[in-house]
Amino acid sequence: MFSKLKPYLTWRWLAIPVVLIAFGIVACNGQPLEPWHTVKLSSEFTAKDIDEVRTFADYLALEDRLFQEVLDEIYGDVPTGPEFALVRYSSGSLSDPETRTPNFNRSFELSADNPRGGVLLLHGLTDSPYSLRALGELLNKKGYWVVGLRLPGHGTVPSALKFARWQDMAAATRLAMAHIAEKVGQGPIHIAGYSNGAALALDHALASIDDPELPKPASLILISPSIGVSAAAALAGPTATASKVPGLGRFAWTQTTLEFDPYKYNSFPVNGGAIARRLTQSVASRIAKLSQTDQAANFPPVLVFKSAVDATVSIDAVVDRLLARLPDNGNELVLFDINRSAVHSILLVSDPGPITSRLMQDDSLPFAITLVANDSPTSASIVTRFKPAYSAEVTHSEDLDLEWPQGIISLSHVALPFAPDDPLYGQFRPQEKDALYLGQIAIRGERGLMKLSNDWLLRLRFNPFYSVLENRVTEWVFTKEQ
Repeated sequence: MFSKLKPYLTWRWLAIPVVLIAFGIVACNGQPLEPWHTVKLSSEFTAKDIDEVRTFADYLALEDRLFQEVLDEIYGDVPTGPEFALVRYSSGSLSDPETRTPNFNRSFELSADNPRGGVLLLHGLTDSPYSLRALGELLNKKGYWVVGLRLPGHGTVPSALKFARWQDMAAATRLAMAHIAEKVGQGPIHIAGYSNGAALALDHALASIDDPELPKPASLILISPSIGVSAAAALAGPTATASKVPGLGRFAWTQTTLEFDPYKYNSFPVNGGAIARRLTQSVASRIAKLSQTDQAANFPPVLVFKSAVDATVSIDAVVDRLLARLPDNGNELVLFDINRSAVHSILLVSDPGPITSRLMQDDSLPFAITLVANDSPTSASIVTRFKPAYSAEVTHSEDLDLEWPQGIISLSHVALPFAPDDPLYGQFRPQEKDALYLGQIAIRGERGLMKLSNDWLLRLRFNPFYSVLENRVTEWVFTKEQ
C-alpha cells in the first residue's frame, strides 16, 4: 500500500503538516487579532462587479464608499491619544492617513493639457499608490496624463487582502487603461509597475496581444518586478482552510504586527502569497508560450530596474523567466550592484558578484544592461556601465556625481521607487518635529526596545541613486513616442 502512495508523497505534501504545526504554535501564542485583521469590507471592487462598475469613474465612486466603510467599521472602535500615536486606525494619530492631503492610499489622477501620452502606475502587494507617486508627478510635469491606481485589496485594511484575487486587480487595471486611452487619444500609454504591480503590467500586455480591443501599452517600466515567488506560497491553500476553524484565525496570516505605516500594510495574509504565486505563474507560463510564436514581436519594449540583492525576487528569475524569453526590441535591465567599497566577502551570506559578472560577460542575452556600480572596489563613487544586447563589451561608461551614503551596503526590493528626499521613507528626517518618519533610522541599543522589528529597521527604504531611475525613465518614454 505504501509503495503505491509513495509517488504522491512529495516534499510539498510532507511539508504541509509541518507548516500547519508551525502555524498552530503561532496561533496559540500570538497576539489577538485586531478588527483590521478580521473585517470583510463589502464595498471593495471585484472582477464580478464589471457589469456594474464599467468605467474608471464608477471605480472611483465605489472607492469612495469603500473608504467611508473603513471609517465606519474600524476607526470608531479604535481608541485615540498619545499611546496610540503609531496606530494607523486611531483617528488623528501620526500614522493616520486620513490626516494627510491627499491620501495616497486612494487612486489619484494627474491631468495634462494636450497630453503627449499617458502613464498608468501599478503599486506592489500590501502597498498603495504612494509608492509610485514621485515618478507619476515627474512624468506629469513632462506632459503625461497619469493615473495612480489603487489596486483592490489595498489602501484600506490588511484583511482586505484575505479576500482579494489577482483577477480583481487585473480587471481594475483594464478599467484604468481604458480611461487613460480616452484621455490621450492616439498618444502612447506606458505602464509602470512596482513589484507585484509589474506582474500585473505584464499580464495586461499579454492580454492586449490576445484581445485587440484592449489598449496596448507602448512600453513597460518594471521596478523590482515580482517574477516568480517562493515555493512556500504553495502552502497558502491548506493554511487558509485551517484559518476557518474557530479559534485558528491566525492561520490566515504569515505575520500580524502593529499597523504603523500609513501607506503600506505591515501584516501579511497567507492569501497575499497565493495571489503573487498564481499571478506570476500565469504570467511566466504565457510569456514562455508567447516566446515560441511570431506574436512575441508584438510584445512592448520593457525597461527593468532591479537591485542585485533582493529578498523578494532573484535576478535569475527576472532574466530567465522574462528578459531572456523576449525578442531583441530594445529591452533593458538597469542593475544596481552592492557597495563594493563597504563590504567584505567574509561577511556576506551571498555575494551577487558572480551573477553580475556572468550577465555582463554574456554575449547571448537579447537585452541591454546598464550596471550601476562602484567606480572601483575602494571607491564609494558611482558609475554606470552600458553594454548592448548580444554583446559582452561595455560600450559606454559614465561617472555620476553620486556616491554610496555612509553605512549603506546595498539597495533592497522596497527601496528602488523612493527618492532620498521622500518625506516618509527618505534619507533625511523632515523638519516638522512631530512628523512620522520611517526612513533611515540609525539606532543602536538593546534588542526588544523598539516597537519596530530589527528586520524592518535594517531594510533600506529609499534609493540613493533614484536620479538614475528618474532620468532613465524620462529618456525611455520620450524615445517610445516615435
